[in-house]
Amino acid sequence: MKNYKNKVAAITGAGSGIGRALSLNLAQQGCHLAISDVDEKGMAETLKLLESYPIKVTTQKLNVADQEGVYTWANQVVEDHGKVNLIFNNAGVALSGTVDALNVEDYKWIMDINFNGTLYGTKAFLPLLEASGEGHIINISSIFGLTAQPLMSGYNASKYAVRGFTESLRQDLELTDSNVSTTCVHPGGIKTNIAKTSRMSDSVEKTLGADFDNSIKEFERGFITTADKAAKTILKGVNKNSRRVLIGPDARFFDLIVRLFPTGYQWLFTKAVKWRSKSFASAT
Repeated sequence: MKNYKNKVAAITGAGSGIGRALSLNLAQQGCHLAISDVDEKGMAETLKLLESYPIKVTTQKLNVADQEGVYTWANQVVEDHGKVNLIFNNAGVALSGTVDALNVEDYKWIMDINFNGTLYGTKAFLPLLEASGEGHIINISSIFGLTAQPLMSGYNASKYAVRGFTESLRQDLELTDSNVSTTCVHPGGIKTNIAKTSRMSDSVEKTLGADFDNSIKEFERGFITTADKAAKTILKGVNKNSRRVLIGPDARFFDLIVRLFPTGYQWLFTKAVKWRSKSFASAT
């Protein structure tokens, strides 16, 4: 997709972070928007920021884990805008804890949002994108879809699933000569509020020796790339029809380390977490 002017983009999780930044960057390029989020307050703030742009914007409160809701929204986007050219399956949550401590419901919760939300968004919008004559599906995975991490099995599972699904989808679309393409995005640490909305098991505190607030602060220290920079990188990747987009120096580092040490990287990461837990203990 060479440009976004007069195209129509649907974005989930548009109430903050990368979703909001994508909305603003697309608006600047004359793209009409259908934005959604489960957080109506955040979405209203995004809508306020879009008021000065001469584009059409529609909003929808949406839980991406609700299959019927996603399909209804997709059809509503076409009814409101006449077409849809892009779907950004961006909404996501985080979960941390040991496998032993997390329960099955925790895993269902994160998979319903991070993976099923992506699946529903892709399936609901794909025929509508094909009908538009030119379409693109952008699915947000993570650096945790490139490398596995201690205490992050649920998040890893969901983001690896997004990656595998999207890479297979890309091949399906090429095999059938579709007019739709897809890109898998792997952000590193992005300055968003995902850590504050995450679920964290007590096992994290037991393992790291830090309480919830300190664990969040430690996690957020790795947020080194702004949401605006992430959005610009994603849109450039879609312009180039890239299969994979890495965002931030940490994403490029993780991609390199797993190439150099396909299994050895796990030992390195475990050692790093142990070192961090000792640092917490000595500081308290």
